[in-house]
Amino acid sequence: MQFPDLWRLAWAALRAHRLRSFLTVLGLVMGVATLITVMTLIQGANAYVKDKIANLGIDVFQVAKTPIVISDFEEFLKARRNRDITPADMEFLAQRCAHCAAVGAQVQTPARVRYRDREVTDVAILGQTANMAYIGTRNVERGRFLTAFEEQQAASVCLLGSTLAEKLFAGVDPIDKLVRLGPRELRVVGTMEKIGSVLGQDQDNYLVLPLPLFLKLWGPRRSLLLQIRTAGETDFQLAQDEVRVYLRARRHLLPGQKDDFYIATPDSYLDLWHSISSAFFLVFVLVSSIAAVVGGIVIMNIMLVSVTERTKEIGVRRACGARRADILRQFLAEALLACLIGGLAGVLLGFAAATALKYFTSFPAEVRLWVAVLGVALASTIGLFFGIYPAGRAARLDPVVALRSE
Repeated sequence: MQFPDLWRLAWAALRAHRLRSFLTVLGLVMGVATLITVMTLIQGANAYVKDKIANLGIDVFQVAKTPIVISDFEEFLKARRNRDITPADMEFLAQRCAHCAAVGAQVQTPARVRYRDREVTDVAILGQTANMAYIGTRNVERGRFLTAFEEQQAASVCLLGSTLAEKLFAGVDPIDKLVRLGPRELRVVGTMEKIGSVLGQDQDNYLVLPLPLFLKLWGPRRSLLLQIRTAGETDFQLAQDEVRVYLRARRHLLPGQKDDFYIATPDSYLDLWHSISSAFFLVFVLVSSIAAVVGGIVIMNIMLVSVTERTKEIGVRRACGARRADILRQFLAEALLACLIGGLAGVLLGFAAATALKYFTSFPAEVRLWVAVLGVALASTIGLFFGIYPAGRAARLDPVVALRSE
């Protein structure tokens, strides 16, 4: 029997029992669709995290009192007893670090912001140095950033994130308007470009003001997050080593003593995300694999029923000269075709579900060809594995006994 004839017979057998064929592949469709959806969302999340969360720049790293990327909560609690990173530390590094192009700082706290009768709660108030315009990745959309003079004078000026600007001004140009932060009125000198949501969290509900003004309003006993940009990508590791040596010397740490500060790079964020996403991915893969295996078992059971129903057909084919290998290939082709149809349907359904989540929610998704190929390959493997036993049973039927069956 030629391969075109084999596939044609397999297609005819599936069409002859459409409801049974649909029920056969339904479990496989759901398993493959779940796998494809999860993999598509994970791939999209990986790209999104790379662009949004860890987008410090290839030549920027951070220094903080506590772990910036928290993987051990007990270590974080112990680190809270470390000495604060102060403006004096920032100035010390800026003057001495030869491989650092710029040393800036940031500190943050939540607060309420008002404009006339409108009030926005839980706003992230960011105290920043003026050079964060050069170090950071957030860009000004309208107006300008803070100047060095405004930083030195602790001027009452600020910039608004896009969400905060929309909530307070609702289409009105906010430049040169006065917003109230506690007892202080701040003049708006600029608004920032929209970042969007990261895993459902709005990243644009914030206000930026000069760091000295922040410390004047909330007190100086706050540890800074240093943002350090290196002179070039080749100086990245050298700058980290230099900062570590200077800070250890400034804090009088002896050789062998552990650092009482933490350095984080974009790779630190990506490593944490990959460990989290890998755990979620493993769980979802196990769940979808169970669904796919159940679908394979259903295929095997229904094919066994089909072999019993078509005993006489098998006897006629054997009497007409069909070999055992021909019967084996015929039923194996039916199982494989059913699984390929289920796999393709599962791939399409999975991509559709992931795309719908991308457009109607904040979940990112990224469609990749290799994910579709993996789904079809999984379906084919299940078809071959669970189709071998029914096909072998059909091939082993005695033709004489098969012809006598009704």
